[in-house]
Amino acid sequence: MFRYLTAGESHGPQLTAIVEGIPAGLSLTEEEINKDLARRQGGYGRGGRMLIETDKARLLSGVRWGKTLGSPITLAVINSDWVNWEKRMSPLEEDRDDSIRVTRARPGHADLPGAMKYGHDDVRNILERSSARETAVRVAVGAVAKAYLSAFGITVTGCVTELCGIKAERPALPAEELQRIIAASPLYTCDPEADQKMIALIDKAKADGDTLGGVVEVRVNGLPAGLGSHVQWDRKLDARLAAAVMSIQAFKGVEVGLGFDAARAPGSQVHDEIFFDGERVANGAQSGFFRKTNKAGGLEGGITNGEELIVRGAMKPIPTLYTPLRSVDILSKEPFEATVERSDVCAVPAAAVVAESVVAIEVVNAFMEKFGGDSIEETRRNFTSYLQYLREF
Repeated sequence: MFRYLTAGESHGPQLTAIVEGIPAGLSLTEEEINKDLARRQGGYGRGGRMLIETDKARLLSGVRWGKTLGSPITLAVINSDWVNWEKRMSPLEEDRDDSIRVTRARPGHADLPGAMKYGHDDVRNILERSSARETAVRVAVGAVAKAYLSAFGITVTGCVTELCGIKAERPALPAEELQRIIAASPLYTCDPEADQKMIALIDKAKADGDTLGGVVEVRVNGLPAGLGSHVQWDRKLDARLAAAVMSIQAFKGVEVGLGFDAARAPGSQVHDEIFFDGERVANGAQSGFFRKTNKAGGLEGGITNGEELIVRGAMKPIPTLYTPLRSVDILSKEPFEATVERSDVCAVPAAAVVAESVVAIEVVNAFMEKFGGDSIEETRRNFTSYLQYLREF
């Protein structure tokens, strides 16, 4: 089983993750993890924090000489800005300074409900952990998950498909080619024409003191049929993917395949017909069964069906606006206009990288449940045997 926990605050010394379940023998380097961290910091519309931090992950345990050991992996992402926050975020009681308490709760954040839940009179105790800064170390975990999937020929590709109503087309190209196009885009789309419209909209939003949200899409190629299960609610892969995507800060919706559009069309236009061609196996396909459409997004009954897995998530505009919203001080109960901390105008491209990471993590979990293995080679034997079974089914 692949599982992980993250720890750390936005302005604390570092973000940390403990990752358990990666078998022995997987090639893993800090360099490949840091590529994804750099992607998370990119994208047009980012704010001042990206000028302060240059995120780098350190592998502190579980890897020796470039190979995983089968023991827990520790990942650490240092916060460069910690030197300016040592007193304000100190764990020591003698450093307490009530004069710097934050008592003005910002709309759209966890500030007020978090303070009410935990009994805090300083919302910094909430905002530090609820911050999207936490996703930096989740992206590092996702990079580990993608390295694992890559060992079995499985690719995970995330991109932006919509920004505040502007839609980007995604051409039908191999995953590797799409990844090159996305990497060259300032908005992480596959559509240069849409990029220019999005950039103009971001510039206008910045001038207006506003923020923008959008839709990101993650596709996974190379998955066999049979991951996930229909037998219990918490084993359905689509349910687990939905929970993972919705756990990303500022995400308010998720869909698989046709998604919400499936509710707007008759069944004859929604379901994917099934065909069989035994020659497909001879040409390298995993199975003779196939579908000419993929409106289900690669999942039926909570189980992968061998088609491309397609998941989308909707991100709301960031609630920290340079044109402040009205709120109330939690101590004085007096009204005020919400304060502004460093903020992005648009973080949708970065969110595509985070979504890619959490989807990869859930897919790895389902893969491990199916194929097990204490070493990569043992897992590979199990996987190879299953692929042979699918070819003969």
